This record gives sequence, structure tokens and C-alpha cells, in this order.
Amino acid sequence: MSEHTEDLRLAGAGALEVTLYSRPGCHLCEAAKAAIHPLLEEFGATLHEINIDGDPVLTERYGWDIPVLFIGARKVAKHRINVRQLRRQLKEAKENAGQAHLVMVRKKGA
Repeated sequence: MSEHTEDLRLAGAGALEVTLYSRPGCHLCEAAKAAIHPLLEEFGATLHEINIDGDPVLTERYGWDIPVLFIGARKVAKHRINVRQLRRQLKEAKENAGQAHLVMVRKKGA
């Protein structure tokens, strides 16, 4: 059985790539987008919004659990977004990404 293309994309997602699984007409999804938008700007994160209704595998997987939010390849929330918790998670992701970059630079120059 092969992995779904979305699984592969998530597996390779960067530390500050945020993925929101949603569907049109979902009031919780709209509230989640409104809540995360300022944090995306604050941390320089990018958003990938995926409409699960466009894919039967994702519809089966997430169904009525939307919105589902990932930072990188890690699921961090579903249904409702806790802004304080999300800010902490994005801060940690940014710090970890910075540390990983320093390690790579040190190895190059070692």
C-alpha cells in the first residue's frame, strides 16, 4: 500500500509550515483561520489549507474532526485552536529550526 501524497508532503514539511485541514462552510474552520493568521505573520510561518472534501482519503481520515492543524509533520490541534498553546508551539518550532540550521552550518565549516 502506498502512502497518500498528502502524507508525503507532511513528512517533508518544514518546521514553520502549518497545515490546516478544513472544508468549506465549516464555522470552526473559519474561526481557526482567523485565530492562526496573526500567528503565521508573527512567526513567519506559511499556511497550507487543504479542503478535505476534494479527496476521499482525507475525507475518510478527518471527517468531522476538522479543523485539524499540523505544524510541520506534527498534529497540534483539532476542532478548536488554543491561541496561547499554538503561539508556544510555533515559538518552539522556530527555535528548533534555528538550532538545526546552526548545526548544519557548523558541520559545513567544521
